[in-house]
Amino acid sequence: MSDPFKYLHDAMEEFSAERDWDQFHSPKNLAMALTVEAAELQECFQWLTEAQSQELAENQLAAVRDEIADVQLYLVRLAGKLNVDIEAACRMKMEKNAEKYPAVQVKGSAQKYTHYQD
Repeated sequence: MSDPFKYLHDAMEEFSAERDWDQFHSPKNLAMALTVEAAELQECFQWLTEAQSQELAENQLAAVRDEIADVQLYLVRLAGKLNVDIEAACRMKMEKNAEKYPAVQVKGSAQKYTHYQD
């Protein structure tokens, strides 16, 4: 686990141990919980216009912050269970994305990378 996530990983380990929740934190269960939290994040934006979603009231922003934190904490916990270094995984994925989406081909486009393959 890389330094940016070590504190969160250790804190989640301690939090779960204090509550005897490790028994429930299988990778499958954590992945399922993560999707629930991601849906709750989406719910914060449900029915808002594009403009409204960019100018949230403080109470809306507080709800978004909480849901972002929930998503991140489940990701950290899942990564810890599987010994995945989140920072390294993100760097590798960004390199893959740079290959899939060369700026010269995709700049200003929302097309999927398969659209640009021969």
